[in-house]
Formats: sequence, C-alpha cells, structure tokens
Amino acid sequence: MTSIWSKVASRTRGLFVEGLRAAGTPLSPGFYEQLEELLIAGDVGPVLAADLARRVRERRPRTLEVAREALIEEMSAIMSSQPRALFIDARPSCVLLYGVNGSGKTTTAGKLAYLLAADGFAPLVVAADTYRAAAIEQMQAWAERAGVPCFAGRPGGDPAAVVFDALQMAARRGHGVVLVDTAGRLQTQQNLLNELAKVARVAGKALPGAPHESLLVLDGNLGQSSLSQARGFGTVLPVTGLVLAKMDGTARGGAVIAIEAELGVPTKLIGVGEGPADLAAFDVRRFAASLFGENGEVGG
Repeated sequence: MTSIWSKVASRTRGLFVEGLRAAGTPLSPGFYEQLEELLIAGDVGPVLAADLARRVRERRPRTLEVAREALIEEMSAIMSSQPRALFIDARPSCVLLYGVNGSGKTTTAGKLAYLLAADGFAPLVVAADTYRAAAIEQMQAWAERAGVPCFAGRPGGDPAAVVFDALQMAARRGHGVVLVDTAGRLQTQQNLLNELAKVARVAGKALPGAPHESLLVLDGNLGQSSLSQARGFGTVLPVTGLVLAKMDGTARGGAVIAIEAELGVPTKLIGVGEGPADLAAFDVRRFAASLFGENGEVGG
C-alpha cells in the first residue's frame, strides 16, 4: 500500500518544491523574500512566515538542500512539544471529535475505529449528531465499514444523553475506546459551543475522566480560518489534540504550524482519502518534509 505520507498535500508539495527551486540558492538576491511568500501561500500565516524565513537566514545555508533541511528543522522546533500519542489508557477511554460542518469528523471517527479495532481496542462509535438523520446513517455506515458497533440515539434527541448512555453501555460490555461523533458547529455559535461543553460534562458524569481526548478536526483546505476555529472551540473545553483531515488533493495544511506555535496544542492524527486505513499518527518531521521534499522525504 502506498504510504499515507506520499499522499499528503501533494499539490502543496509541488508548489513548495518548484517554488524553492525557482528561488535559486540562499545566496541569490530575493531568496528569503520568495521563501516567505511561499510559506504564506502554504497557509503558515504572514507573521510566522517572516519568522521562519528569518530563522533560516540566520543559519546561513549556502545551498538549497541545506536551506530546505534548515527550514524543516525550524518548522519542527516551533511546533508543540506536547505528546502526540492518543491518551487512551483508561478502559474505556472516551474520545470526543468535534469541529465545523464538513471538517471530516464522521470520516475520522470511522477511520480511527478501523485502526483501533485492528489494534485490539474493541472500539464503539457513537452517533451523537442527532440533528440530522443522515448524519446518524453516515456514522452507522462507517461503523459497518470498520467492523465495529455503533450506538445511535434518535434524530432530534439530546446528544448529551446519547453519550451518557453509550458510555455506560461501553463500560458494561468491555469496550476499550468510545469514539463520539458530534454535530458540526461554527466556533462563533455560542449556544452550540455551550451544548458541546455540556456533552463533555455529561461524559464525565457517566465515566470519570471523560472525555480523555477532545480532538478538534480541521479541514486541511481551510487555511488560516483553522486558527480561529482552534481559538473559539478552546474557549468552552480544552482541546487536547488536533486532527488534520482531507490532506490530499489541494490541501495545504500549513495552518497547523501556526496553531501549534500559538496554542501549544499538538496535532495527533492526519487523514487523507476515503479509505478506512487513510489515517495515521501525525509526525512533525515527516509533515514538514512532505511540504518541502519528495513523498515526505528530505532531499533534493
């Protein structure tokens, strides 16, 4: 099977690789200005782009290959130093997935269930998006695809109540991890943010310590708006990790660098494509190399 990293941000990788080659060498006039422009085009953001270009310049690389390696190292250094492994040691553990509409929450839940099932965690997925019957059906379809059970409430029901019942059932039946798929909401919709906070509180009543992971799912195509999403959702519950979804095709994904640099929240998972196995643990260096090297590898 093709490595997931060969699919990550393929068009962005082409943009960066060709852009760097066109910029010449670090000794060429205007090289660092062009590097800064490339970083901005990759959704890193203007302030961070300027800082990264400065960091690379200060290392005084003499060749393009050395400059690219320096950039990968500097990007890795400014990202979060927090652990990137999922915190799912409790039995059962509760993983809450949330984000804006269409970010890839349900798909991520299905993919993660597939991977956890393969590792023997006996996951249970919970269709807690009760606003749309289609959302429940989508989660059920993904559960079937992953070969795991799905707990679903009725359309229009209280999502917090669905989660409470699901966690109690999971404890009785010996499930290792409970993956909760929530309804999409904007970070500016305070009433819906409050509802999400309620789901988290009720989960804690059903299962001490829950949710053990609160994962914000980000669409890799949305750029710098992802930073405002992370800020907004972080006002109502702690974001323990990020999931960078839809990182195939035209996605750029540089916004996670800015989010991690500002908020210190680690990206824990990265997803591409629609296959159940198209999800992987996030690796900082391989992510940086996927933008500036070939197929996620460093080199010219």
